[in-house]
Amino acid sequence: MAIEAEGGEPYGSMMDRRSFLVLVVAGCADPAASLNPPLGLGPVTPTPQRPEPVVNLAPSGSATFDAWLRSFYVKAVRAGLPSDLLDRELAGLTPNDRISALDSRQPEFSRPVSAYINGVVTDDRIAIGRRRRDALPALAQIESRFGVPRDVLVAIWGLESGFGAILGDFDVVRSMATLAADGRRREFAEDQLMAALKIIGSGEFPRSRLVGSWAGAMGQTQFIPTTFLATAIDGDGDGRRDLWGSSADALASAANLLAKAGWRRGESWHREVVAPPGFDYALTEGPREIPSWWAERGVRAADGRPFSAADQQAPAELIAPSGAGGPLFLIFHNHFMIRRYNNSTAYALGVGLLAQRLGGEGQLVRNWPQETPLALTDRSDAQRALALLGFDPGTPDGIVGINTRKALRDYQVSRGLVADGYLSLEMVRRLRTEAASQP
Repeated sequence: MAIEAEGGEPYGSMMDRRSFLVLVVAGCADPAASLNPPLGLGPVTPTPQRPEPVVNLAPSGSATFDAWLRSFYVKAVRAGLPSDLLDRELAGLTPNDRISALDSRQPEFSRPVSAYINGVVTDDRIAIGRRRRDALPALAQIESRFGVPRDVLVAIWGLESGFGAILGDFDVVRSMATLAADGRRREFAEDQLMAALKIIGSGEFPRSRLVGSWAGAMGQTQFIPTTFLATAIDGDGDGRRDLWGSSADALASAANLLAKAGWRRGESWHREVVAPPGFDYALTEGPREIPSWWAERGVRAADGRPFSAADQQAPAELIAPSGAGGPLFLIFHNHFMIRRYNNSTAYALGVGLLAQRLGGEGQLVRNWPQETPLALTDRSDAQRALALLGFDPGTPDGIVGINTRKALRDYQVSRGLVADGYLSLEMVRRLRTEAASQP
């Protein structure tokens, strides 16, 4: 499960909250009070300080990594992890240069949404997914228990691991230690490393089983260690939560994750829609309103079928992921629940569209357009141009997120253009030219 980026799901512990409260109380106390014991209570016995844990780990060859590892060892002991576990699992640990390279890599060209969708919603994947779904009787019980449609779960399964065929071969402990020592995502990586060590220390799985992607995602549905601890469940009744070897466990755990996130039974995740000529595309990524509100503005279901009773009362947001020239979607609450799995509009659309095809629905009414991939310089130049022209896209980092799209829509409105927030190569060139003409 990629956290894209985007971030992960923190799971605070009672120990953390108690420690925080103790520190707050201590910080608010009167320093003089510790010098004079309360009347009638006699002398105050000083609280003995906890001895510093002894760290006896062999050097790795990297001074930066070794310094981080020593500090993490102390932190882990204070968090309650036994020193013998740490001595055993951290002994001989070295950074993985492949992990550092993968974490720092930023693609030169962005992959258009159309290319991503066409790559994941394929005839082969649909055929394999249907076979795997029909061969897994446990899915019926999982769907009934959690309310998440089996085709959504199978679509996630297909995108995350090719239906269990691609699990990754990175040692999660070493991967998380490398990311933590590098520092860019230290808090996230340390949390995952703590969780991985807890799994090992509990005896549930040995370290040799904790393998996954370079970013720490494990098993057939790619759970990071904190998510495993919080939401993985036994789906086949054998008393274990084996996301690597049991498809039923993996899919039940994915259903549990979505249900805990807030999945709504009976509601859609998206519907393809069409808009009338002259439609105000500045409404994209804007208001969340029920389908009748959108119908008043000319937005209709692309396939002509009515919205279900549940969807008629469900607020939805309009998106145009490839601009006004591509397919449009009303996205409902459950779309955002899929994004709790991977915080990406393209990913959630890929899961949703694949699920619909698995369930027998046809292709989109409106085809995806031919899109030109944008280079990193194209994207960052467009952001700098927008800022120069008085529209705030945020940091010019080359990532075209919601802030950049909003700034672009505002620019398009001000210039009398179709305000779909879509950054095409033609729009990049226009922005460059206009910014260059500024005094």
